[in-house]
Amino acid sequence: MQIIRNSGNVLIVRLDSADEAFDVASAAVRGGIRALEITLSIPGALSVIERLTQKHAHDDVIFGAGTVLDEHAAWASIQAGARFLVSPNLNPDMIRFANRYQIATISGAYTPTEIVNSAEAGADMVKLFPTEAGGVPYAKSVLAPLAHIPLVPAGGVTTSNVFDWFDAGVTAVGVGSAITKAGRPDGDMERVTAAAREFVDAIDRARA
Repeated sequence: MQIIRNSGNVLIVRLDSADEAFDVASAAVRGGIRALEITLSIPGALSVIERLTQKHAHDDVIFGAGTVLDEHAAWASIQAGARFLVSPNLNPDMIRFANRYQIATISGAYTPTEIVNSAEAGADMVKLFPTEAGGVPYAKSVLAPLAHIPLVPAGGVTTSNVFDWFDAGVTAVGVGSAITKAGRPDGDMERVTAAAREFVDAIDRARA
């Protein structure tokens, strides 16, 4: 979790193939991204996590699994090398299972009740999802009484509004297609690296 706190972001890699996910993740790391969530919706996602973990075994980079809905998916992800688990909803059993093996969790929640319940269940951070409905004003309202809970919005974060998110009090932000799909349609991974670097710079400025 310290890497996520220090970097202020998690890159959400949700793509159509394992090869594209691996290439995009590698390019994003070159651009300065240090925490990457590989969603289990990707065909062969576990192999992507395993390959990336091996490739960056000696780097200050962590890879996690996303869309982890149950204990079976949690165990398979941990076996593949995931250092943190992300869910779109609150699943106390998944959090308890991850805690048993000292694996960090980011639990999905939206309402104040869900956010508090996630914290009580043992989640290390809470993923504010979906964020498009309420945006920055909602996050700011929720964090007014719940500032002690590390909140990570997922969706709707751009280089132009990232300052507003941190000003609202979030701990980190989830970033997705603005980086992961920057290389399309021709597969130019240099554009992915450039987009990652742009986001990292924007976050650094927002937190300065």
